[in-house]
Amino acid sequence: MKEYCKISSYLIRAAALFLCLFLCHSCGIYSFSGTSIQPDVKTVTIDYFEYKALRVNPSLSNDMTESLKDEFKKMTRLEQVSMDGDIEIAGEITGYDVRATAVTADEVASKNRLTVTIKVTFTNRKYPEDNFEKSFSQYSDYDSTKSLDSVESTLTDEIVEKLVDDIFNATVANW
Repeated sequence: MKEYCKISSYLIRAAALFLCLFLCHSCGIYSFSGTSIQPDVKTVTIDYFEYKALRVNPSLSNDMTESLKDEFKKMTRLEQVSMDGDIEIAGEITGYDVRATAVTADEVASKNRLTVTIKVTFTNRKYPEDNFEKSFSQYSDYDSTKSLDSVESTLTDEIVEKLVDDIFNATVANW
């Protein structure tokens, strides 16, 4: 009899937990990907990120745009549309700068920092109170004995990944 009660108690708890998770997920309160997108938001438009920085990186606009699209495809249920999505993300690359960050006793730079700044406009057509315009900035350091040309691709990949995380979290993860 005791064993039957233990099994029944376990099954009731498991069923209650499953029901709670199902209800929370289906009501749009929480998603297991970490997003908090309202259930009536079905589409997203991610516009091409224009390059407006003074220093030129010809592939950065495309890399940024495609990485953000990939993140939304991987982490949300939203259908990507070319225009008039329920939510829209537009942006421009406003800064691409290299500066010395560490100086030796001989006043020579030992580390340089590549910083990328992006201005993002987020529009939620269903919930306009969520709209914002905000700048995001990320960087990566490299040894000054190396030229920017030799490390630029690796650095920009790291920076784009960080920026995509920041933008994703600010737009649909509400972090």
